[in-house]
Amino acid sequence: MLSVIIITKDESEHIARCLKSVSWADEIIVLDSGSTDNTVSICKQFTPHVYETDWPGFGPQKQRALDKATGDWVLSIDSDEQITEELKIEIQQAINEDNIAGFEIPRLSSYCGRQIKHGGWWPDHVLRLFQRKAGLFTDDIVHERIIVDGPLKELQNPILHEAFINPTEVLHKVNSYSSLGAKKLFEKGKTTSFKMAILKGFWTFFRTYLLKMSFLDGAQGLMLAISNAEGTYYKYLKLLDLQNKRPKQ
Repeated sequence: MLSVIIITKDESEHIARCLKSVSWADEIIVLDSGSTDNTVSICKQFTPHVYETDWPGFGPQKQRALDKATGDWVLSIDSDEQITEELKIEIQQAINEDNIAGFEIPRLSSYCGRQIKHGGWWPDHVLRLFQRKAGLFTDDIVHERIIVDGPLKELQNPILHEAFINPTEVLHKVNSYSSLGAKKLFEKGKTTSFKMAILKGFWTFFRTYLLKMSFLDGAQGLMLAISNAEGTYYKYLKLLDLQNKRPKQ
């Protein structure tokens, strides 16, 4: 038995395509954290297992979804991702293998209409398919990971990831993820400066656009390098703001 787990918030642009791509699974678990659009009603068209909760961060929320799953195997996907027919067949074959605890899957992401093959975005293997009793999520509020106790293997067919549909979504995610990233660094006791925020942003652009060759992906490759740099710059700028607001000892 295979359970699919998904967390959502205001994902009406993506969620129907995501759910349709996994409608063949034995069980679909959705945890929504306060959507103000019609995400929840869309989800209820595909599964009865839709739960509305608060928002504790990505890791804890995905662990909540995992705790509700009952399948022997779990596929964790994001609401802006889709499973192709080829990957479906490969997954169905993979979960019958013996002595494997989990599978890493390549992810092919699109940025404003173009699939990105450079800039560190491909093949971007992610651990998403695992035996339920062998896996758990870290409690990171952002950039959480799945920890699996046992041997891993790689699948060949990719998850399709609609990372950014348009510039508006880019700006929204840059703002959201930079805030979460700053909070994560702050809680770990990290410090920064205005100069460091600028340098980190420039380095991110240089690494993405030149070292990882996102320039080969045309205009979208340049846009990706700029938005990556902005996300890094604002993450450290927001960390500086948190530092400055910290009560003096």
